[in-house]
Amino acid sequence: MKEDLRHDVLQRLQFDFGLKHRVGTDYMRGGTCPKCKKKELYSRFDTPWMVICGRPEKCGHTLHVKELYDDLFEDWSKRAPATDQHPNATARAYLEFARGFRFELIQGWFTQESFYSPEHNAGSATVRFALEKGGWWERLIDQPHRFGKMKARFKSKDSYRGVWWCPPCVDLLEVKELWIVEGIFDAIALVHNDIAAVSAMSSNAFPADSLKALIKTREGGKLPKLVWALDNEPSANAYTRRWVRDARALGFVCESALVPQRDGRKADWNDMHQRWSFIQDDAKRADQIATDLKQARHQGALLLAESAAEKALLMYDWNKRGEFHLGFGNRLYWFKLDMEKFNRAMSDIEDSENHDDQLLNQAQQREKALQQSGSVVEIANCYPQALYFQRNEVTDESWYYLRVDFPHDSESVKNTFTSGQLSAASEFKKRLLGMAAGAMFTGSGQQLDKLMKDQLFGIKTVSTIDYVGYSKEYACYVYGDLAIKDGTTYKVNSEDYFEFGKLRLKTLQKGVPIKLQRDGKDFNEQWVQLLWTCFGAQGFVALVFFFGSLFCEQIRARYQSFPFLEATGEAGAGKTTLLNLLWKLLGREGYEGFDPMKSTKAGRSRLMGQVSGMPVVFLEADRHCDDRAHAKTFEWDELKDFYGGGTLATKGVKTAGNETYEPPFRGTIAISQNAAVVAHEAIMTRIVKLHFVRPIVTPESRAAADQLNALDGATLSHFLLRAVGKESAVLELFAQRMPEHEAKLRRLHTHCFACGSAYASEQGNCSSCGYDLRGYIRVERISKNHAQLLSLLDGLRLVLKLSDPQVAATQRQIVRMAIERQASISSDHPAVAEFWEVYDYLESLSEDPVVDHSSDPAVIAINLNEFCERAAEHKQKLADVATLRDLLKESRSRKFLDSNKAVHSAVRAAFNHRNPVSQPRPTTVKCWTFKA
Repeated sequence: MKEDLRHDVLQRLQFDFGLKHRVGTDYMRGGTCPKCKKKELYSRFDTPWMVICGRPEKCGHTLHVKELYDDLFEDWSKRAPATDQHPNATARAYLEFARGFRFELIQGWFTQESFYSPEHNAGSATVRFALEKGGWWERLIDQPHRFGKMKARFKSKDSYRGVWWCPPCVDLLEVKELWIVEGIFDAIALVHNDIAAVSAMSSNAFPADSLKALIKTREGGKLPKLVWALDNEPSANAYTRRWVRDARALGFVCESALVPQRDGRKADWNDMHQRWSFIQDDAKRADQIATDLKQARHQGALLLAESAAEKALLMYDWNKRGEFHLGFGNRLYWFKLDMEKFNRAMSDIEDSENHDDQLLNQAQQREKALQQSGSVVEIANCYPQALYFQRNEVTDESWYYLRVDFPHDSESVKNTFTSGQLSAASEFKKRLLGMAAGAMFTGSGQQLDKLMKDQLFGIKTVSTIDYVGYSKEYACYVYGDLAIKDGTTYKVNSEDYFEFGKLRLKTLQKGVPIKLQRDGKDFNEQWVQLLWTCFGAQGFVALVFFFGSLFCEQIRARYQSFPFLEATGEAGAGKTTLLNLLWKLLGREGYEGFDPMKSTKAGRSRLMGQVSGMPVVFLEADRHCDDRAHAKTFEWDELKDFYGGGTLATKGVKTAGNETYEPPFRGTIAISQNAAVVAHEAIMTRIVKLHFVRPIVTPESRAAADQLNALDGATLSHFLLRAVGKESAVLELFAQRMPEHEAKLRRLHTHCFACGSAYASEQGNCSSCGYDLRGYIRVERISKNHAQLLSLLDGLRLVLKLSDPQVAATQRQIVRMAIERQASISSDHPAVAEFWEVYDYLESLSEDPVVDHSSDPAVIAINLNEFCERAAEHKQKLADVATLRDLLKESRSRKFLDSNKAVHSAVRAAFNHRNPVSQPRPTTVKCWTFKA
């Protein structure tokens, strides 16, 4: 192992597993095994390629350091840069230290080249091998994850099909057994272990030309036995069976060998070579190689079995078990050996006078005897396979994820089974029928128990989340069939989960379909100009908010808050068009939002918990419910905690204890309605507001709006991948710009927004330019909210090309929104302002008090019912009493004091004084009191 690489590996092994070097030995010991949790993990100190659990009988868990720390094996140009004297230094280091090959064996087989991808704007050194037909194959060795799926490439326009790559040290004229593997590195790995091997270059490429050439060159000589040892995966297995048939037709004797797959981790022959190389003792290494090759040949023989009985016989010879399950042709069979019936059947076949029976060899006789003795029975017309165990750690719910394959051509069906459904044959049968059409299990409970015992032993575990979007716990974005981590996009694998190195993760949320376009070739930024034409700076602010929602979890983690967006306006102002476009950018076409007035509180909390790093849009929540006491009425105060990502609801967990589940709010809040939000100041200061007016329609704007509506959502959704792919750059720029923008907004306390001149007075106009300064920003929360928008606007420029005039206009719009938000919380609601206008009017009608019952000049006392009665007598319009009761508590011009205070009425006292003869009125009245 290269010394600098060894140093890095040893440091990580010590930190991650607690391994410590034992002085005087070549080993590090005392590490905690990640599988059995015992302190029996060890590794070699001089060559720490593997970490192994020292309990071979009970655990024997083995990990290669490349699987643990793949990042250490990704940038070979930095670890071993090429020089003029050693132009192949990087490629040599990769082959020696990442692949475990001996340089003296492979010297001259390869060259070092380079590759650059304009699409990914990245380059890499490569290891290149020349091919017999011309052209070449090369492996990218510097951070290949940057290039998506492309880790290797062939020379364009040169076909490799039909001809294998043969290591120069393999003499095809002399070999008695020739292994045909998939990749060049697999062939080199087997050659290192004295196995003659060639590379077919791909599992779907049959080396027909090379096989025919081999027949010609060995004309008159005995052909070698072919061992087809392609990668152990379903597609390659299908090709193996096909190529064996074709090769046998050419006259070759064929077998197969499959790489043993341990602990659910994919392994190839190069991985096996590196595991064998770790064993220092020659005798032990030879024994391990022989054991692994014997198992590989057995697995290959099972793959090539022609019938269920033949496969059962192979399995019986291997494990000597009296009964077991097996799959053949995507059907489930049960094998049980009844020796009495079997021996009787064998005796009948051996003594048979039937000519066909007499021609059978011993293996064929055993197979026929098995069939006649009823030892192999079909127990399901499909093949169920347990893939993994998944658990929701928070709610303590768990499931097993199974795949069901069919003998016909229909696709596999995958779904979850509970532990109860796997432990009872009747429940398993019902679940199987309900999950896959026509899938029938006819086995017994005992057979099901043994089947599950075999399939579930050592089954892998997949972590789960119950939402789509950003996962703070795992630092990645998960959207249905795509996930993004550290700027790299991953596709969901064939088992419906994502693999990020050691992490396996999937989302349980199926109710929010997010469809994203991974390929960005058709993505066009024309829509940006259309958005500007239709909505101007306000449209860009909405875009900034949706863009920022993708990073709200990260922003809240550092700044403890993320603002709400309010978009109000007249009917026909284009709010729906704008929302539809923004949702298309996030892969949610055809969705606008939900109406909270039509939902229960429990329903709202569940809906809001479905997404993370995405907006939750409230539609038309400005309607007033007739029955304000109704339990399902929506109140804006419900949203207060979500500003900082508070809990949605407290739910009880089905356990014997008192555990609860409090899911946090992981998204952002957007409000779209005609009327402005009316709420307490605590809510109002959390909102950044846009107000749209019905535009004057021009032919240009109408055409732009039509084009905007017609844009393809599938293409636009690539925007999300672009945005989250720049996660680290956006957040870094956000952290840099946030203090600057916040300081500028705070400066509006003392400097004129229009001209920047300092002013002394907090009211009136600027002495330099005359700008109205009465809306200056006093609330810190308002400064913070709008500074976040300004910082996100800067981050958006890393993703989209925005012109300087567009950015400047959007910045002015955001600052204007901040000033208007301050002004809105400094003034009364229109209904409250109207109330005080009527109050002033009524009080001006007489020298005696008319509606103010207070005798204290510093306090105003009003009985609301009496006030409305007086206003009606003088034909003054007011909001209804129920609305006033909600709004007057937020009165700013006259501060609210109390809503139910008994007051000695100055109005009644004045009336009694004017009418001494009549019955005097009671002078104590329950009033709403305000500071005068």
